[in-house]
Amino acid sequence: MISPKFFYDALASYGIDFYAGVPDSLLKNLCAYITDHADAAHNIIAANEGGAMGLAAGHYLATSQIPVVYMQNSGEGNIINPLASLTDPDVYNIPVLLVIGWRGKPGVHDEPQHVKQGKVTTGLLNVMGIDYTVLSKEEDKAEAQIKKAVAFMQATKQCYAIVIEKDTFDAYTLQNVEKNDLTMSREEAIQTVAAALGEKDAIVSTTGMISRELFEYRTAMNENHERDFLTVGSMGHASQIALGIALAKQDRKVWCFDGDGASIMHMGSMAIVANKAPKNYVHVVFNNGAHDSVGGQPTVGLKIDLPAIAKAVGYKQIFSVDNKADLQKQLSNLGEGPVFLEVKVKKGNRKDLGRPTTTPIQNKEALMEFLCK
Repeated sequence: MISPKFFYDALASYGIDFYAGVPDSLLKNLCAYITDHADAAHNIIAANEGGAMGLAAGHYLATSQIPVVYMQNSGEGNIINPLASLTDPDVYNIPVLLVIGWRGKPGVHDEPQHVKQGKVTTGLLNVMGIDYTVLSKEEDKAEAQIKKAVAFMQATKQCYAIVIEKDTFDAYTLQNVEKNDLTMSREEAIQTVAAALGEKDAIVSTTGMISRELFEYRTAMNENHERDFLTVGSMGHASQIALGIALAKQDRKVWCFDGDGASIMHMGSMAIVANKAPKNYVHVVFNNGAHDSVGGQPTVGLKIDLPAIAKAVGYKQIFSVDNKADLQKQLSNLGEGPVFLEVKVKKGNRKDLGRPTTTPIQNKEALMEFLCK
């Protein structure tokens, strides 16, 4: 394995010191090192990967220095538009170094949502005309790869990708950890909300810890999972899946269990929910100000006023709570939707937290059968 410091210093030796992106579990040690060693103007955790490409392009236009955009390979979908219509040689010809975590690499066991993305990771780069290399886990070889990548970008002004396999980077523990004084755990909050649901209510939960904690709650309570759509991938789109169900099944209350990082990733979706004004829709955002599933990197969730945004776009009822007693009180007094409920929770999760034992297709079929009852 190579050290995050080696990688960071190698890029710095070529004047590359601007980073933007969305954290990834395979890059968590590198992202932690960047967070600790780059100032706030040179490391921006973006709302989504496409936005990170815009930030990178702006940095290059202002400085002529090559920027870095880091992401999980699931983020490739979010960068296709700026790759094709902004940085491409046929348009503005702007060099960006893409650092991509290769989840679901063929032959390496991973979660279902990563399997297809793993298969097409390098194929998408080929289709977009992006040269790439899979980073070596030996520092001398990695150094030569970085040198080649930089020389290519300097000569052609084109983007280049460095693909990162599992266990490429040595461990590094984030030092600059943002803390809050919140006391309620996300898991406790999820259990509290789930316990308040009616028998016909359905839940669409976002990717990551929220779906895992909801699944474990149902298991612990000896309940079936048919009422819950566990959005194991498609980060940022749970609110629209829930909206689609709510509009088609107006006799049922539909709950979106969202995270701050996911809701910020595609925040424009909130405006669509509010505009369609489904009376049976409840949007719950469990806000801990962190990307918990990929190493705890910070979001701006606790630094912005999400309820004010919900009010501005037109949600009918808006609430914010930070303790169990207030949460239970609000749950018993929810009015007509669309409702926006922010639940502020502390960072972290149980170390023994399991994963769903049903397949995505089993989950889909059970929910569809439940919705037809």
